[in-house]
Amino acid sequence: MKILSKALIGVLIAVIVVVLALSLFSTQSEKRTGQSINYWQIKWQSQNTLTSKPWESEQDSSWISSEIMKDGKPVNSSSAWIRIPLPELTWNTAGVLIPELNGKHIIVYLDKDKIFESKRSYAYEQNQLLLPLMKQDSYKMLYIWVESAREQISLKQGIMVGDYQDMLIQYVSSDLIDVVLGSACIFISLVMVICSVFLRRDQLRMWLSLAAIILSLGILVVTYSPFLFTFYPTYYKLYSVLLDLSLFILLPALLYFFECVFGSGYKGIITKMKKIQYAYSFICVMAMVFNILTSERYFSIYYFVSVKVLGILLIVQLLILMVVAITYAFRKNKDAILFASGFSIFALISGGELTWFYIQGGAYSVTLWKWGVMIFVISLISVMARRFAQNHQQMVLYSSRLELFNNELQRSEKMDIISELAASVAHEVRNPLQVTRGFLQLLQMNTDDKGREHLKIALEELDRASAIITDFLTFAKPEFDKINTLNLSQEFQHIEGIMRPLATLAGGTISINIPEDIEIRGNSSKFKQALINIVKNSIEALPEEGKIHIWAEQQDQEIEIHIQDNGSGMTEEELKRLGEPYFSNKTKGTGLGLMVTFRIIEALGGVLEFKSQKNIGTEAVIHLPAANPQD
Repeated sequence: MKILSKALIGVLIAVIVVVLALSLFSTQSEKRTGQSINYWQIKWQSQNTLTSKPWESEQDSSWISSEIMKDGKPVNSSSAWIRIPLPELTWNTAGVLIPELNGKHIIVYLDKDKIFESKRSYAYEQNQLLLPLMKQDSYKMLYIWVESAREQISLKQGIMVGDYQDMLIQYVSSDLIDVVLGSACIFISLVMVICSVFLRRDQLRMWLSLAAIILSLGILVVTYSPFLFTFYPTYYKLYSVLLDLSLFILLPALLYFFECVFGSGYKGIITKMKKIQYAYSFICVMAMVFNILTSERYFSIYYFVSVKVLGILLIVQLLILMVVAITYAFRKNKDAILFASGFSIFALISGGELTWFYIQGGAYSVTLWKWGVMIFVISLISVMARRFAQNHQQMVLYSSRLELFNNELQRSEKMDIISELAASVAHEVRNPLQVTRGFLQLLQMNTDDKGREHLKIALEELDRASAIITDFLTFAKPEFDKINTLNLSQEFQHIEGIMRPLATLAGGTISINIPEDIEIRGNSSKFKQALINIVKNSIEALPEEGKIHIWAEQQDQEIEIHIQDNGSGMTEEELKRLGEPYFSNKTKGTGLGLMVTFRIIEALGGVLEFKSQKNIGTEAVIHLPAANPQD
């Protein structure tokens, strides 16, 4: 799933690159257009009628400048005539592009000839017109009759005349960006739904709520664009239904996702808003069904419920969520920072455009919000990617811990077997060995030189067997009969006295740096046995002129003893097997000495660990509880 989250982000980045390319293409095509028209006149009508044609009364004083349109249409006016004087057309196949004209019923005349008509039986009134012209149409008058059910009739600046083919490219590509953005979101949400079958139940709710957010935003971007209404107007009812449903789904899904990530909020404000929005979205769906069943006879009521009231709720809730997200971000949570950054940009853009939309009385066309949508979607997927990355790291950590646990379990089982074997056999074997050794010593007195040599070898082997039995007994019963407070410096002085001659014979040196005030609790004999085993192993691994450095330090309640040499070192595989019975790097080694050392350190309440690199050296680190913890 970590890979999937990265792939989703990659798809979004690729979509943004494509959109930027399309925007550049659209800009270039716009530059190829010929001439802009920034002046026109308008005449308001009190009735929706076409009985009086404007060219029949050219001297009519009711024509006013286009600047007056900014104040909205007069009271009792639901339609208007707009006349646009055409300049000289120098193109063989010319065209006029009107990027945005808001109206429900539109009729276009070129002088007295009708060249275009569009009548919509649905609420979406945003229109984009491309009208073909000929060179001989120069200096003619373009008359447009517009009827609207809204509070304003809006004709935006940016009317262009030029070559028809160039206009056609701009006409198609200008709104294609919306389709690409929305389709990418819909595709990503469908992929997420398909991949949800691989998720655990605790991850499923957050994942599906995010998929619902992305899906609803994608549908919003596509269905709000004029592209579908311009090129595929047959399915206008489906577009309107999908647009409304996506709005009704967006806020509940967003609040649910927010609650999954950050909890219920201060005094449960997020949970309360979520319940309110669930109820209101249900009311909006019922109102939509009622509006469809009644053939939109009560559309004004449905418009008030699903657009005006819902829009106000959307603004309020976006502001509240933005404040809560920023509050969580100040707690230095990386997920919260990602979420708050993307969401704040989305909320500011969307809330600002919605506010301006209502200030303008519905005449403003919201366009910038789709870029906020993409930034928000990227931030949401980034949050999910971080969550899955964290889950992946937890799984890796869990696997490594499980492997370590299995190794410890196997080692423990081996130790238990050896301990039981040692406890049951060691005493029985040791007594016959001692008796045998006594008789061999007696025989040695009455034997010639050659026989004494053979008996000496036999006694050495018996001593070695006795040492192995002793190790078995120590391992089987590591408890100490006598516990004292041991001064670490004094203990190492004794150890140094024992081991220095051996190190000198091997051509090495031992340096010890132990503070005088460090003390531990334990048995002196067993402690020395464990440390002598470690130092002895270091000496045997030394090259010529090798060095062994021993030092200790106390940190609060713990003492660390370090024994470091520059010997032959060990591989990772050898390090893992240290302490196993009968594993040894020495020719005649049994591995029991280090196994006993591990057991003694464990009995002292400590931990022994080794660090080593082949041909560089080995460091043994012993962690023991301090007898006098520091404050």
